[in-house]
Amino acid sequence: MPEPEEPGGPGLPAVTPERVLAALALLVPIVAMLWVGSYDKPEPEAGGVPFFYWYQLLWVPVSAVFTVAAYLLVDRDEKARRAARARKAGGAR
Repeated sequence: MPEPEEPGGPGLPAVTPERVLAALALLVPIVAMLWVGSYDKPEPEAGGVPFFYWYQLLWVPVSAVFTVAAYLLVDRDEKARRAARARKAGGAR
């Protein structure tokens, strides 16, 4: 019977700095949008558009940047995990 695999893979931590940073990158836009009191005001206007609206619209591309950063961090972590598994499998032979 095979041994159960550890959460992060054999000998790999489940939580890595890359994954923590990715989680924070995804959390920033969520917190910014849920904290309505920080942008619930009409001033300053930008091109006649009240702050409430342009602030939310500004977060659309900013959220995309944070999401791409999170993707790249997780992708980097996954590549490191695959390489570590390959090294371990190659050393076990």
